[in-house]
Amino acid sequence: MHSLVEIWKACADFLELGGWVLSWILLTTFVMWTFLIERFWYVRSGHQRAIADALATWRARHEHSSWYAHQIRKKLISGVTLKLFETIPMIKTLVALCPLLGLLGTVTGMVEVFDVMAIAGSGNPRAMASGVSRAILPTMAGMVAALSGFILSVQLERLANREAAALEDHLTMEDAPSRAAA
Repeated sequence: MHSLVEIWKACADFLELGGWVLSWILLTTFVMWTFLIERFWYVRSGHQRAIADALATWRARHEHSSWYAHQIRKKLISGVTLKLFETIPMIKTLVALCPLLGLLGTVTGMVEVFDVMAIAGSGNPRAMASGVSRAILPTMAGMVAALSGFILSVQLERLANREAAALEDHLTMEDAPSRAAA
């Protein structure tokens, strides 16, 4: 129990050192990771049910070669694919937002450094240290959050593309009898 209090205090000190922008980076990272975990969870559980439903609908059709069958196949594939890629654009947006928030932290920290320089003069390094840490920590945190989100979002997108292609392969079309005879 004592170690949890120490961990909490260290996190609070880190957030205080980084300034208010670090709290926004933390919130953005939390939302991004929530979406990432949800998408991986969906691919592992809910997506399998969507594929099974699409396959059952397709197999329940008696003919698979007409223009209507082709349109139904496209609808089934696009419905499952839309659900599969549902939050990936939001994840990519949050990944791009993290370094921008880090840059905002850099700017606000440097403004603080310049304020200290204007008030105390340029010869007081202790007074400037707080502003420098508020400039560097959000930049670092934004980049770390963006890198972790980027790596996982690329893996998630590859997985989603692979699953969408596999569904297209499973919903096979039959040649129309008139084309087969030609």
